[in-house]
Amino acid sequence: MNKKEEEKTTGSQAEEVRPTHRVRLPGFVAEEEIGLGDLVKRATYAMGIKPCSGCEKRAAALNRWMVFSR
Repeated sequence: MNKKEEEKTTGSQAEEVRPTHRVRLPGFVAEEEIGLGDLVKRATYAMGIKPCSGCEKRAAALNRWMVFSR
C-alpha cells in the first residue's frame, strides 16, 4: 500500500470512531438525554416545517455528534 492509500484508510477509520460530544445543561434538559438532531427537529416542527427523509438523516448524524444531558 502506498502513502496515499494509507492516508485514505487511516482517515476513513478515524471518522468511524469519532466520540459523541456530551454537553451538560442542568435545568434546561429533561431527565433523558436529547441529541442535537432531535432538538433541531423539534424546533423546526414547532415553526411548521415538516420533516423529510433528508431531515431524518441529518437528525441522526447530529445525534451521533452531540448529546445534551442533565
